[in-house]
Amino acid sequence: MIASGSKAAGQGEMVAFARSRIADIVERHLKDGGQEETPVAGLTIHGKTGPAEPTSFLYDPSFALIASGSKRVVLGDESYIYDESHFLLTSVGLPTIVQVLNASPSQPYYSIKLNIDLELARELICEVAQYGPEPSAGTGMAIGPLAPSLALAAMRLVELLDSPQDIPILARPLQREILYHVLTSPIGGRLRQAVQIGTRTNRVAAAIAWIRENFTEVLRIEELAELAGMGESTLHHHFRAITAMSPLQYQKQLRLHEARRLMVNDRIDAGLAAFRVGYESATQFNREYRRMFGAPPKRDVASVLSKNTVPAESMTASA
Repeated sequence: MIASGSKAAGQGEMVAFARSRIADIVERHLKDGGQEETPVAGLTIHGKTGPAEPTSFLYDPSFALIASGSKRVVLGDESYIYDESHFLLTSVGLPTIVQVLNASPSQPYYSIKLNIDLELARELICEVAQYGPEPSAGTGMAIGPLAPSLALAAMRLVELLDSPQDIPILARPLQREILYHVLTSPIGGRLRQAVQIGTRTNRVAAAIAWIRENFTEVLRIEELAELAGMGESTLHHHFRAITAMSPLQYQKQLRLHEARRLMVNDRIDAGLAAFRVGYESATQFNREYRRMFGAPPKRDVASVLSKNTVPAESMTASA
């Protein structure tokens, strides 16, 4: 029992060391706060010095780790809260509402997000002989315990920001190591199901990708079901299980997130934003926007701009 307790304490110390090191590096490399792309492909760093208002964010397939603080992620009707002891795995593209919960000038929020190379994930799945049992059906987002091996691998990747000359040689092997630890973690089955060709999750992921690329177009469920190789009712069932929403709700969230981004970043009015994302009725757009964001477009955008809140990235961004 004592040995077991000592081992657990040692693992906790390793995770704490990795988180502290990541936080130090992120703090030094964040020039203007908020979030920033890094020279390491797919790696973004984030920071906040105070609790933030809920804001829209489109998660690509990714691994995210909080070095300091905590965050709430809302997906459909489901809410996830994760902190320094856990990591967030997103296996398919998902529109969400996110909110930093614990942050202050003396104890800022720092985190990293690494987009997942799906082809690399498939290669690893083929190379590793055995994984744990496959999970029951679940959403494309899950929270898992942050093991020392994963935390230390993430730390070494972030350390490359201090030695950019090493990035071309060392970044890819470290991303591979991180992905291996994610795939073999207790929640790794969510990602395995998403990337393995022919699984239900993989077929739904194909439908998700189509909607993301064509969210301004009219959505025909029969054509989407044919693309996924499923019947319409089967697609609805599995799509909702993975995304916590129907295909039409998913498209609507993409449209509303992108309209909000256009109004905030490009300073265009609500009517033009609605038209650009595929709405034909301004009344319908205003009604659905208010239902999602809690205020009419003009008032919501003014509030976002006054708080300098960063909206979601463009819905057309690649994974």
